[in-house]
Parts: sequence; C-alpha cells; structure tokens
Amino acid sequence: MAKPLLPDDLWERIEPLLPKKPPRPKGGRPPFDDRKALTGIIFVLKTGIPWEYLPQEMDCGCGMTCWRRLKAWFLAGSWEQIHTALLSHLRFLKKIDFSRFLIDTTHVRAVGGGAQTGPSPVDRAKLGSKIELITDAQGVPIVVDVCPANHNDNLDTIKLIDRVPPIAGVVGHPRRRPERLQGDRGFDDEDDREQLRQRGIIPELAKRRTEHGSGLGKFRWFIERTNSWFKQFRRVRIRYERLPAIYYSFLKLAAALICYRIANSGFS
Repeated sequence: MAKPLLPDDLWERIEPLLPKKPPRPKGGRPPFDDRKALTGIIFVLKTGIPWEYLPQEMDCGCGMTCWRRLKAWFLAGSWEQIHTALLSHLRFLKKIDFSRFLIDTTHVRAVGGGAQTGPSPVDRAKLGSKIELITDAQGVPIVVDVCPANHNDNLDTIKLIDRVPPIAGVVGHPRRRPERLQGDRGFDDEDDREQLRQRGIIPELAKRRTEHGSGLGKFRWFIERTNSWFKQFRRVRIRYERLPAIYYSFLKLAAALICYRIANSGFS
C-alpha cells in the first residue's frame, strides 16, 4: 500500500529537504523513519481519516507521531521547499506557463473552528475558511494559502503574488513574475492593478458592475480544475484542524503531490 502513496522517485526528491536528525551520543530509541511517517501523513491527507484511526498494519507509526512530524516539518519550512523543488522540476520539463497566472479562492467548512476561520457567506454563516490559490496558465498550483471565509478576495492579491517562490529549473535566474495576472470580479481593486503594473505584471482583473463577455472566462476553467484537484484530498475538502499551520501544511503537501502528478503525466 505504501509504494503508490510515496513512490521512490518522489521520495528521492523529498528526503534531502527534510530536517536532519540530531546525533544521539547517549543512545536511546532511534527516531521514527521519515519515509514511513510521510506515508502515514499522505494516507490521512487522501482519505480524511482521523489521526488516531491510522491503520497500524501500514507500519506508519501512530497518528500522533505523524501529526508531530507534520508540524515539525512546517516549522522547519520543509513544505515550502518541497513544493518549490517540484515547481522547479516542472519548469525544467517546460510544464510551467508564465504567460498568465490565475488567482481564485474556494470555501471549505471548518468544523473544529480555530484561527483563520470566519462565518461563511456561502454556507449559512457556518464557520469556514477560504483556500487562496494562484496557478499558472495551465493550472499548476504556484501559491496556496488559507484565510477566514469572510475575508474579501481582493485584500490578499499582492501578498499572494509576492509569495510566488523563485522557480529555477532552467539556465539563468529563477523566475517569479508572470506576464499577466487574471482574476474574477472579487479581485477588482484599482490599487492592486497599479501595484501589479509596478511589478511588471499586466493586470486582468474583471471589474464589478460590467457586462460579461470579456473572453477572460475561457482561461478560468484551468484554476477551477485545480480547485477540484485539491478537493479530491479529503482532509482538505473539510477543515478539521484548529491550528491553521496543520491545515496549511496539508495544502502545501497536496500542491506538491499535484505537481508530481503533472510532472509524470502527459499534461503540458
């Protein structure tokens, strides 16, 4: 069961980016194997089961061991590094399109409450969060974040575009800026347009109270498809974690797995 969850070639890319274990000169029980712990984390991410229900037959340790490893790797910045490394691999394969980036949000219920939640305007004011997402022109997840469900979309446009990591993979400097940024009417903001221009990005943010028919909608289905890819991970579809760091870590791991899937498919 573990092999399809964490293939050898994916593990070879991830292992160097995980924190090194400190030496234990006085002996004691050795720390639990990182690959087994990551396999358990991926299993929880994909199935959505509670941590304590992680099957012992998988030899992935107990659920709390995997939870602690997930949090420790967040604090070490490993999830950011893993996602960026896979993006650089995609650029090497010529599977990242910088001609246009897309920005969107999607709502999820937050059954446990916690930070970065708020009354959802699309779910009878129940507590929820938003997944904020930037993809390339073909739907490759570039930036993902979480915010309260009642947070206005246009408040984080510049913050998200500035969080695009330096994507290497080809000769020359790593690249961070797309040629254009497209968003729907929720991202309408003149100040954001000006700040995007200052960064050398052409803003294509739809304006409120204008007629449809701009033609920009033909590009939106790529990011909507990526939103649906994220929702295929059951632990992302509904937010159970009170700590936003844990939910964010799941989002980053899901983004990395989507990038790996794209790299090993005919997607281009």
